[in-house]
Amino acid sequence: MINYEEELKKFEPCLDVEEVEEAVYSRDLTDMLDIIREMQKNQNQKAE
Repeated sequence: MINYEEELKKFEPCLDVEEVEEAVYSRDLTDMLDIIREMQKNQNQKAE
């Protein structure tokens, strides 16, 4: 029978997951709102 308590003590997260998590959280990602704001700013500059 599997001893879940023992298995949990031995558990180590996959390094790949941790590396991906660090890469995602450390980047300043552009989202759709940023793109729309930039487009509006460009349109306003052209109108002036």
